[in-house]
Amino acid sequence: MKTMLAIISNALCRITGKNAGAQTVSEGARVVVSRSLSDFTPQATFDIKRCDLHGLEAGPPVRAELTREQGLQYYRTMQTVRRMELKADQLYKQKIIRGFCHLYDGQEACAAGIEAAINPSDHLITAYRAHGFTFTRGVPIKEILAELTGRKGGVAKGKGGSMHMYAPHFYGGNGIVGAQVPLGAGIALACQYQGNNQICVTLYGDGAANQGQIFETFNMAALWKLPCVFVCENNKYGMGTSVERAAASTDYYKRGDFIPGLRVDGMDVLCVREAARFAADHCRAGKGPIVMELQTYRYHGHSMSDPGVSYRTREEIQEVRSKSDPISMLKERLLGNNMASAEELKEIDIQIRKEVEDAAQYATSDPEPPLDELCNHVFASSPPLEVRGTNPWARLKSVS
Repeated sequence: MKTMLAIISNALCRITGKNAGAQTVSEGARVVVSRSLSDFTPQATFDIKRCDLHGLEAGPPVRAELTREQGLQYYRTMQTVRRMELKADQLYKQKIIRGFCHLYDGQEACAAGIEAAINPSDHLITAYRAHGFTFTRGVPIKEILAELTGRKGGVAKGKGGSMHMYAPHFYGGNGIVGAQVPLGAGIALACQYQGNNQICVTLYGDGAANQGQIFETFNMAALWKLPCVFVCENNKYGMGTSVERAAASTDYYKRGDFIPGLRVDGMDVLCVREAARFAADHCRAGKGPIVMELQTYRYHGHSMSDPGVSYRTREEIQEVRSKSDPISMLKERLLGNNMASAEELKEIDIQIRKEVEDAAQYATSDPEPPLDELCNHVFASSPPLEVRGTNPWARLKSVS
């Protein structure tokens, strides 16, 4: 009865814009709303979309448990990635960020869900739409934005840019289409060889799914039973070409043939989490690799040079935003089940905006790396050596 009354009270509060029993303290233009933790539902179970299966007798569960702490964590992660990418869009249009830049907004549930399902010691490698995973793997916002602006404080010291960011157990950020997939299998081979019970999550897009090197890698991974989760982030378009025009079969989860596969709702963070957990357990059990197709959607074009509306309509993008947005979906679950208040989520949004603004300020004021550091870190551990420049007479020094 108490739970029912709490849910009814919370619903009425959202309708009236007031908070029953809440204490408000004015702080300048902001209003901070405090509520006791006992007012909220600590845990809830949700029905999630059943995964399509290939070569499997059973798949991930169709119900997912979510604690309040997890819900707020996933919300903060996805909202941070969204705000960071929108700031990158702004900086690019101001010509502060130059060159290649592929944004991740719309696909946040993929990164947040996978990270929630694996261990920090597990490994991950992805393609060039890498900002989201760079953040979920532990790199601060300011180092990501500073890398985008080519500054010394960037995660790759300003020399990698949008497509080449790295962190412990995170191997980029790879600019060549599909080339990261064989590398991911190599990382999984190292895990198997070392016997450390770790796995490698290897991501690629629907546009890369027809690459021959991917099928060669599938064959090798299946023969050697490598602990590798191959993830196809199917955002419906490879550059400006729809999947229907690019692939004779769009069932990417079946592409492994002899490797089992899952097709997952990639817009629902809980679906992604449960499927990724299932896939990781499959690999750790010594059953070999598994293919996971995440059906997702990007709101921006393929890159910043692509307006994104020449091959799809604005109405299509808006429909996905209104019906399947990963952040809105989680927000509705939290509010509808009394796991958070609208004021609390708004406060998180304000904090994230400030964090991103502070990071952008750092990324635009930090100095660029000096020219004499251009060739540093060619080798991880080596005495200083000379590197030839653009002609035989131009000599630069490389320091590890």
